[in-house]
Amino acid sequence: MAASAGPEIERLIALLGKLPGLGPRSARRAALALLKRKDQLLTPLTQAMADAGAKVKACSSCGALDTSEPCSICADHSRDPALLCVVEEVGGLWALERGGAFRGRYHVLGGLLSALDGVGPEALRINELLARAGDGRVREVILALPATVDGQTTAHYLSEHLAGLGVQVTSLARGVPVGGELDWLDDGTIATALRARRPA
Repeated sequence: MAASAGPEIERLIALLGKLPGLGPRSARRAALALLKRKDQLLTPLTQAMADAGAKVKACSSCGALDTSEPCSICADHSRDPALLCVVEEVGGLWALERGGAFRGRYHVLGGLLSALDGVGPEALRINELLARAGDGRVREVILALPATVDGQTTAHYLSEHLAGLGVQVTSLARGVPVGGELDWLDDGTIATALRARRPA
């Protein structure tokens, strides 16, 4: 950054650069856009961030982010309490909600088990999950975790620990996406789709 930019701008760029998906160049462009449009962007964004910081909290039951306790999903009596969908982070919950197909409850782990990163079971909301799954109301636990090494490791760990609780443990189907062309799919997706084939 040019020396004439000033420490305030440099700090803004440095903070924006810590956001996922924003490198140094993207952070500079974002900072410039915010500063050029202070009234339309910077001031409302500052207020929105302050409001979110003051009011948004993690639901004590599922771990979702909301301004109410319990969150709006946990408080929704039309949802099936016997279905519990486990996701890595809140972003996974939001993705499933966009689809509108799931009408049960959620449990946000807060990450995945990772030996390389030193993330063990105690760092995640696994004990809370086991308590919820074993309370007698849950019939099925759906593991909606990423198809990565850490995701599969976490799913295996959870399956083993949920096995003795008398609940059915399932995972999301994997394979060819709707509208996907075989030519564009990676080898792992094709192999998984072949293993998970079903009658036509």
